[in-house]
Amino acid sequence: MAYGSYDGALRDLVHLLKFEQVRPAAKALGQLLAACVRELEPSLPTGSVAIVPVPLYSRKQAQRGFNQAERIARSALKQLSSSIPVKRFEMLDRALVRTRDTSSQIGLTRHQRRENLRGAFKVADPTRVCGRNILLVDDVYTTGATVSECTRVLLRAGAAGVWVATVGRTIKMYDWPAMLDSISAHESEGEEFLEAQKNLEGVNDGHLNTVARA
Repeated sequence: MAYGSYDGALRDLVHLLKFEQVRPAAKALGQLLAACVRELEPSLPTGSVAIVPVPLYSRKQAQRGFNQAERIARSALKQLSSSIPVKRFEMLDRALVRTRDTSSQIGLTRHQRRENLRGAFKVADPTRVCGRNILLVDDVYTTGATVSECTRVLLRAGAAGVWVATVGRTIKMYDWPAMLDSISAHESEGEEFLEAQKNLEGVNDGHLNTVARA
């Protein structure tokens, strides 16, 4: 499940965090992810659900200074604690690791993307995920190749089930009818998004103008 389509102001927010290291954007994006998880939560199995962010390769994380998926997930978890029982969600730090860097996915076919990611992830300690229900979190869902490979690895390690939540999803023409209702349910009201933009008030004017243009 995704909060909304990966374009406009939502895309700008993600870029602020990932490429300009504007860390307050993680709080704003976490608020949007929290809205998505609240909608998903009733369909999840009862009991504790482990939140697992999609990992970055160690070199890339060192260059960026953080893993954006983890930052967004932590922010969402804090905001969820006010409306959902504390024990419902638990962050599993470094449960999933990226074992090698991968070439850019841009321009690759769906099959090439899957092959590019094959063997790129592993579960650090299978005992931590065995029998657990997992909520896999990432910033953006594109073709699904990354989350599919992560899901495959988690299930092979013994996870009971894996669900996926992201802030944004790229929309192709054939995706639009299926995604329209889900996206409009969030974006037609826009309450979470407007509140998320308020969380960026501490960011400099140049960055705020980038968000406002959308």
